[in-house]
Amino acid sequence: MLASPEQRARFLATDDDAQLPIIDPHHHFFDLHRNYHPWLSDQPVASFRYGDYAAIRRDFLPADYRRVAAGHLVVGSVLMEGEWDPRDPIGEMRWTEAVARESGLPDAAIAQIWLDRDDAAAVAAAYRDMAIVRSVRHKPTATSREAHHGGFAAAGSMRDPKWRDGYARLAPAGLHFDLQTPWWHLDEAAELARDFPGTMIILNHAGLPSDRGPEGLFAWRGALDRLAKQPNVVAKISGIGVPGREWTLALQAPVIEGVIGAFGAERCAFASNFPVDGLCASFETIFSVFKAATRSRPPAERLALFHDNAARWYGLSPEAHSGAGS
Repeated sequence: MLASPEQRARFLATDDDAQLPIIDPHHHFFDLHRNYHPWLSDQPVASFRYGDYAAIRRDFLPADYRRVAAGHLVVGSVLMEGEWDPRDPIGEMRWTEAVARESGLPDAAIAQIWLDRDDAAAVAAAYRDMAIVRSVRHKPTATSREAHHGGFAAAGSMRDPKWRDGYARLAPAGLHFDLQTPWWHLDEAAELARDFPGTMIILNHAGLPSDRGPEGLFAWRGALDRLAKQPNVVAKISGIGVPGREWTLALQAPVIEGVIGAFGAERCAFASNFPVDGLCASFETIFSVFKAATRSRPPAERLALFHDNAARWYGLSPEAHSGAGS
């Protein structure tokens, strides 16, 4: 859904945080009693950048989402694929369509794909015909910052010819690409955006700025600036928790300001990454900090960051496919 004209007008007139309509363009639903998500379903539960994920090894469905988001005016949402059984990527979207019919959420979805697999073309074609699917995600092969070098071109990476062959299938299918990769791989992403200008890249989780020291933030921001030169790239500010640290405005303001400074308010959107970011903070805290970080901006910019940009990227508005930043 979109904010109604009355909701938009009310916020623009008042600039009241409680009246700010939100489209959340990056969250998950899990039904672990019914569906197989290897990283949550298998034992031991996987450990990634937030550490122990056992706390979210439970169902998280529309009623749960509405409960945690109740303190904010969420008018719509976009489901991110939840690393469902890779043997059946399309199955998650069939399930998501059923959930949306029954519950009214989500309004659109980002689907799993494996671009370097032989079925990439068939999967992209299937998504072209699924009304709920707007974008796809395949996390490209990455390496540590220490091991990374300018010639990095491992199998499954953004420079892998087979991976790129799969990526070339997205534009004909009308699909965007959600990119999750550490910031030191963003020069490779800039090459991808340059070479495939017909595909919008939506950077996930602000490029994963885990190192919040001055040198780490400086290098991260430089990579963002280079990527932002490509007009078909936009960015989601989400997934920016730091294990063991409280989610505060002081912690997150440099990241929020850095992403908006690189891309501009017309090419950024805030997202919850729930329930995964629930390991770091409550939904209430996450969006209260996002709102506090933007309070000095004009209401029209805030509406773009929290609602309009996501609506355009993910096909929730009439001008949805007019291009990044348009």
